[in-house]
Amino acid sequence: MQYVMFTKHLEGRSIPEIVEALTSVGVSGADLCVRSGYPVNPENIHQALPEASRIFAEEGLSIPLVTAPGDFNHTGLDYAEKYYAACGEAGVGQIKIGYWHWSPGSHYWDEVDRVRNVLDGFQRLSENTGVKTVVHNHSGHSMGLNSSSIMNLVRGFDPEHIGVFADVGHLSICGEPIDMALDIVRDYLAVMSFKDLIRVPQKQEGRKSWGVDVVRIGTGFGDWETVLKTLRSMHFEGPISMHSEYGGEPVDTVIDLARTDMRFIKSCDAMIS
Repeated sequence: MQYVMFTKHLEGRSIPEIVEALTSVGVSGADLCVRSGYPVNPENIHQALPEASRIFAEEGLSIPLVTAPGDFNHTGLDYAEKYYAACGEAGVGQIKIGYWHWSPGSHYWDEVDRVRNVLDGFQRLSENTGVKTVVHNHSGHSMGLNSSSIMNLVRGFDPEHIGVFADVGHLSICGEPIDMALDIVRDYLAVMSFKDLIRVPQKQEGRKSWGVDVVRIGTGFGDWETVLKTLRSMHFEGPISMHSEYGGEPVDTVIDLARTDMRFIKSCDAMIS
């Protein structure tokens, strides 16, 4: 399996420093966060992404995936074509785009139709550049909150161009049993996200509600033995993004926790091999 690390929480580090961190964690590359404020961003992507790819390759690492800004959820953005073209030219295989959300007063099936119209445009970008568009399942009011709902969005598109980014953490919060969840999206499964979440009580406007916290892998709701067994049975070969979303921690602590996460996953994998 190809393990990479999401670089969102390495913010402030240069590309050489990110390479050093990934090597330390023991992954084979990056799920590179290409957003404003990062070394590679929508403004400099044509120049900075090829240079980043070169530096990665010199160290035996790759960039199979980039994560776009959260509002990159339609193709009308002025940098959309440039973003895809730059990824294609740099050999990046997949782009995780932004999110669509249901809101009170809207009608779910109308929103599904709207999102599918948007995905038509993304599929054309993917066809033109050879870079697959991947849609991330995310808990909450996301239109793709679990496998069943994300299939309402992507079913019927060409899986060569439109894929699913399945997130174990979010599926553990509001998804189907994980082996079922992965089977539902089997034909579109392109990328995995490994992180662990728990639900936590909180108060919102004076009433009890439930929030979500990221915890160390192995201490949350994720059924990791079943995850790994299912991926093996499916012969999954796509990137697995270690999300290490320990926001609020110093970057060095994030790197330390990512090492711990990798050791846990490798030990689980060894037990079922």
